Amino acid sequence: MQLTNLRTLIGKFRDDTHGSVTVEFILAMPFVFWAFMATYVYFDGYHQSTANLKAAYTISDLISRETSDINDAYVDSMYELFGMMTHTPSDISLRISVIRWDESDRRYYVNWSANRGFPGELDDGSVGQFADRLPAMPDNEIVILVETENTFTPLFRIGMDETKLENFVFTRPRFVDQIKWDGQSSLG
Repeated sequence: MQLTNLRTLIGKFRDDTHGSVTVEFILAMPFVFWAFMATYVYFDGYHQSTANLKAAYTISDLISRETSDINDAYVDSMYELFGMMTHTPSDISLRISVIRWDESDRRYYVNWSANRGFPGELDDGSVGQFADRLPAMPDNEIVILVETENTFTPLFRIGMDETKLENFVFTRPRFVDQIKWDGQSSLG
């Protein structure tokens, strides 16, 4: 008798659909909420990455159009511009270098480098690490190399770690044959 009552109760529970929407909502809502947060975090990350790249190209383009010498105040203003364009709460780094190709030595040389936030300035010894990323150039041709770096920190914990955003942009000077550092008189 009790077994029959138990079967009847289980059958009634199985056939009863009242409250199923509420149960489904409770089960599905955490996944929907996570998907919404993940979408926001990924969008924000791509937005930050794009802002960094645009800022690096803007700085590179501004320097390529300079006809007068570059100095510390100019580099400081480019650093501030990078910070304003990226609107990031993390530390930012900017390194601007003018690099020259010497055909007879078959290597790159650094005419000058200015650093804000990187471990050090680029020099003749360290420029070789970028040789495969730099363009092929004719003898004594120069390029302006702008390197930027900062860290993207996700707003929500969705399984994404902090990501270092790095950019490496090079541009030829537009109006002069070389961009000089304040007081520099010749190549190198």
